Amino acid sequence: MRRDYYSELKPEIKIKAKRNLVYVTIFSIIMLFAGLTSAYIVSMGDSFWLKYPLPDAFYISTAIIILSSISLQLAIFFIKRGNQLLLKILVSLTFLLGIGFVYFQFQGYKGLMDKGAYAVNNHIIITEGRYGDYYLIKYKGSFIDVNGNDYLLNGKKLTQEEMKNLQKFMDQFIGTDKKIPEKIENYGNDFVLYYNNQPLSLIDGKLIGSDGKEIQYVDFIRLKDLAENIHLGRGDFFMKGEIGKDFNIYFKGKQLEYKDRNLIYEGKKLDKFLQIKAMETADTASSYLYIITFLHLLHVLVTLIYMLRMTIRSFSGKFTSENHLSLSLGAIFWHFLGLLWLYLLLFLLFIH
Repeated sequence: MRRDYYSELKPEIKIKAKRNLVYVTIFSIIMLFAGLTSAYIVSMGDSFWLKYPLPDAFYISTAIIILSSISLQLAIFFIKRGNQLLLKILVSLTFLLGIGFVYFQFQGYKGLMDKGAYAVNNHIIITEGRYGDYYLIKYKGSFIDVNGNDYLLNGKKLTQEEMKNLQKFMDQFIGTDKKIPEKIENYGNDFVLYYNNQPLSLIDGKLIGSDGKEIQYVDFIRLKDLAENIHLGRGDFFMKGEIGKDFNIYFKGKQLEYKDRNLIYEGKKLDKFLQIKAMETADTASSYLYIITFLHLLHVLVTLIYMLRMTIRSFSGKFTSENHLSLSLGAIFWHFLGLLWLYLLLFLLFIH
C-alpha cells in the first residue's frame, strides 16, 4: 500500500522538479541580465557615451521571435486536442523561425559593423591616423579639410567621384609597414602629401621632407593609419555618418554638439583635459550592446538544439494529449527568451 503510494507520487515529484529547474534557470538568467543592464547604466555615469539607432534587422528578429512564440503555443493547444498534423507543422515552424531570429541577429551585428560600431578595440573619436594631426593632403592645388566625417575641398563636401579618387590614391599606402610602394600613382599631379605642414617630395620611390631626409618608420605607420581611415570614410569618428543625425555623443547624460572639430558641452568648448579624455574614451556603449545581445543569442542557440529535439519527437509520435510535458516546459523557456529580448530591445531603444 505504502509502495503504491510512492509509485504514484514519484511522477508528480519528477514533473515538479523539472518545472522548478526551468524556473530556477529563468531566475538565474534574469539576474544575469539585470546585472548587465544595471552595469550599463552605471557605466554611463560621467563618461562619454555613444548613442545611435539600432539596425532594422533587430526589429525584424523581434517580429520573428514573437511569431515563433505564437506558433509554439498553438502547437501545445493542438496537441492537447490530439491533432498530430498541426503539432508537427507548428513545432517545425517554431524551429525555423528560431533559425530566422538567429540569422537576423547576425545581420544586425553586420549592420553595426558597417556603421563603424565594433565589439572591441574601438574608440568614439579617431586617435590613430586622424587627418590633420600629422598629415594634410593637397588635391589639385587646394588643401582638403575635415569636418566630422566629411572631407571638404574649398568648403564643400567632396563629390562621390572626388572621394573615390582620394580613396584610390590613399589605398596605395594601406598595408605599409616599413616602406612606401615602389611606385605611387598620381603623386605630384593631383595629390601632394604634407607632413607637419611641410610638402613631401617623391624622389626615387622615397617621400622626402623639406629637410632632405626620408620620413621615418613611425611616419609610415601614421600614413598607413590615415589611409585606412580614408578608405573606410572615417574622419574624426569611428561611427560613420554625421554626428547629430546618424549618431550622438553624450557626456553626463547631455548631448554634445560638434563644431570646428571640437566637442561642445552646454554651449562651451570642452576644456583641453576633457577633449583629451574624450579622445581616449573607448566605445563602451557598443561593447555592452554586443555583450548583452550576444549572451541572449547564445541562450537562443542552446534552446534551438532542444527545439530540434522536440521537432524530431513530434514527428516520431512521442507527444500525445496526455504526454507533452517536455514540449510545455520548452515553450515556457522559449516564451521567456522572447520576453527577455523584448525587454532588452526596449532597454536599448530608450537607454542606448
